Amino acid sequence: MGGAPRLNPRRPRLRLAFVLALAVALPAFAADAPRARTLQQILDASPAGDWRPLDADNALLMEMPGGQVVIELAPRFAPAHVANIKTLVRAHYFDGLAITRVQDNFVTQWGDPHAGEAAARSLGDAAASLAPEFTRASRGLPFTALPDGDLYAPQSGFADSFPAARDSRRGAAWLTHCYGMVGAGRDNDPRSGPGNELYVVIGQAPRQLDRNIALVGRVVQGMALLSALPRGSGALGFYTEAEPKPPITRMRVVADLPPADRPALELLRSDTPTFAALVESRRKRRDDWYVAPAGRIDVCNVPLPVRERPASEAR
Repeated sequence: MGGAPRLNPRRPRLRLAFVLALAVALPAFAADAPRARTLQQILDASPAGDWRPLDADNALLMEMPGGQVVIELAPRFAPAHVANIKTLVRAHYFDGLAITRVQDNFVTQWGDPHAGEAAARSLGDAAASLAPEFTRASRGLPFTALPDGDLYAPQSGFADSFPAARDSRRGAAWLTHCYGMVGAGRDNDPRSGPGNELYVVIGQAPRQLDRNIALVGRVVQGMALLSALPRGSGALGFYTEAEPKPPITRMRVVADLPPADRPALELLRSDTPTFAALVESRRKRRDDWYVAPAGRIDVCNVPLPVRERPASEAR
């Protein structure tokens, strides 16, 4: 009756034996466990069909003294702006113009430094104003959704290898302001951004701009050139009169170039098993450096691979 419970003198020995056995078994188990594939291993194993060629009809080549920039346009999201920009490019509107603004951690912007003044360059046959194309209907848009939540939208993901977001209840979708995305600058009037003034995001994603301006595409090659330009010392990063403006030699629609002069690029499709594996590899980083994988990812942190087309596939 009562008293302290009886102790089994063999139990501590059993526990110690179990701990020792587990300590021996765990390293062997870890050694046999398959290591997570790196991003490069995932890409190296991707089938050719998971990649698509650069859309030459909707791509621009911007030449600067320091190199070339390739922009793929997004007609699914801003068809009128894309058409107007191509009209401007084909009329050589941007040839000889310059970078006008480089604001640190925000944007690089280019166009006519005299826009809005009497000395402004003529837009020719291009429209001087366009209806806003800040969103489009989500219905019928191929969309690869991310599994994690988004602070700025009910859902984020990718469409045609462009970062995007959507609100299915309102039936709307839009491109997102991630690094490398290109937009048509505007004034306060929502119709004032016809594409004669373009900018690219060079800093942390200013997602507050989503649905407030027409995003028209993304840089697929040459971001290092645009992000490393000297910062403007004027308000909002505009270059002052005393500062030299980095010149634009010319811009061309890629399809208008001789085949030998076209950039031979291809982009990883965002509706493929390879892309799904890429997303998971970024969500749950298992690289040797990582101690605590995040287990989630933001739309602007998913890499969008671009590579030179294999010589056997180049036309």
